[in-house]
Amino acid sequence: MSKKAISKSVIRRMPRYYRFLGELEQQGCIRISSRELSEKMGLTASQIRQDLNCFGGFGQQGYGYNVKALHEEIGSILGVNKENPTILLGAGNLGKAIATHIDFHKRGFNLIGIFDINPELSGKIIGTLEVQNTADLESFCMEHNPVTAVLCIPKASAADAANRLVSYGIKAFWNFSHYDLRIDHKNVIVENVHLGDSLLTLSYGLNSIDDTED
Repeated sequence: MSKKAISKSVIRRMPRYYRFLGELEQQGCIRISSRELSEKMGLTASQIRQDLNCFGGFGQQGYGYNVKALHEEIGSILGVNKENPTILLGAGNLGKAIATHIDFHKRGFNLIGIFDINPELSGKIIGTLEVQNTADLESFCMEHNPVTAVLCIPKASAADAANRLVSYGIKAFWNFSHYDLRIDHKNVIVENVHLGDSLLTLSYGLNSIDDTED
């Protein structure tokens, strides 16, 4: 089955498989059945088998899955061994936290540049990188050819910035701008992240508990 035929819901579960299998490997687990994995992840064994079968047969009947091998296979599917050159726009609190605390290298990316429109931030060091002014963005992209951009900029600036970046060769966006980026460019990938939505989902859960207790 081609990657294009695989549903987004399956793709969104793959990083979770990768994380759980990595933890199991660190704990010294050699093999695991779909049933045992389902109990740890809160999924059904059937769901796990169906998801993994989308990418080929990884298990052996009567044996289950080799944890290390499956972890590596899923990592390969997710592209964690790539080093996609990446830039980050917006060196405020959120951008600084992401640049400092997200291990891009372990997830298939290499953060090579940080930019901000505020001249007072130019020259400041975040992690191992010096913040550059967005006035230098085009020349930087022409020289270093980044393919991914992390957007930690105000909502009002997101659409224009994204269109500019696409013209500079950016092919994928990790977007924290609170703007649902819908880029009308072929083969451009967007992952919109709304932290507030996640908090509202938690609020719904708490509200549901309250309703059952009434």
